[in-house]
Amino acid sequence: MEVVTTVGGWVPEWPYNALGGALATGVGLWMLRRYFAGGVCQSKAKLDGQMVIITGGNTGIGKETAIDLAKRNARVILACRSEEKGKKAEVDVRRESGNNDVHFRQLDLSSFASIRKFAKEVLEEESCVDILINNAGVMMCPYTKTEDGFEMQFGVNHLGHFLLTNLLLDRIKQAPEGRIVNVSSSMHAFSPPLNLDTINSEDNYSAIQSYSNSKLANVLFTKALAKRLHRTNVITTSLHPGAIDTDLQRHTLSIRVAKFFVGWLLFKTPKQGAQTTIHLAVSESIRGSSGEYFADCKIKAPSKHALDEEAAENLWQKSEEWTGL
Repeated sequence: MEVVTTVGGWVPEWPYNALGGALATGVGLWMLRRYFAGGVCQSKAKLDGQMVIITGGNTGIGKETAIDLAKRNARVILACRSEEKGKKAEVDVRRESGNNDVHFRQLDLSSFASIRKFAKEVLEEESCVDILINNAGVMMCPYTKTEDGFEMQFGVNHLGHFLLTNLLLDRIKQAPEGRIVNVSSSMHAFSPPLNLDTINSEDNYSAIQSYSNSKLANVLFTKALAKRLHRTNVITTSLHPGAIDTDLQRHTLSIRVAKFFVGWLLFKTPKQGAQTTIHLAVSESIRGSSGEYFADCKIKAPSKHALDEEAAENLWQKSEEWTGL
């Protein structure tokens, strides 16, 4: 064993090397964890008197978003498919936020009839909608169809929110500063230009490709919507929340394996993953940013296909046709 002389006498060198290495490793892992945790919403804005709708507000980043906005004194509607999970989330969000003005309403985004029923109830009960957060989604599921015959991921992630947003748009315009937040994903960059003739086809179906298509549709929808809302008081944005440890990846074995081994380091918690959504819902700094794409609470450049204005218009027209608008 090598030794080193110190003022106090002879001591072994290796314990100090081991301790230093452990400290350096610990600091390095902490810095990596902090990096992957991403940005944090810094706004302290209160939402007194404002009404918020969050689709998929019963779990994951949707639930964390609901808790945060409820703490800011908003009236929050949790728009969820499962009545059991929705009612439980209502209790949880009320308890954790200290705000009792939190309400579950049933909404199945895979059913145009359910979307129309939900929208009708909102229009009858609410004089305005200040913030609509299109958060719910399905990810990389086996090929299935919505109630209306569309591929499930495209039908829920895009068409469902497209219809919901348009049905509620007049109420959102009634708000002093309406906001529409569309939760997309960096996976949109893996989508080629959308082929609307085959996007619902089962032939050569790829779960990951279909998911990427639906997320590209979210960004294109946001661009086209911002164009139509020009000169109004409504801001619309899209975002990538990050890689998050939620049950959204239950259909994807490779992601579940990665979460098991390195999830503590690489994946955000739902609270961390909700930060960009919250930022876009409340921050004063995003005024003038309608149509932009965000990640970690900052504007990011989307893929080149997401900047195609002609593709955005084609998607809008086809979505109107498919949803019966």
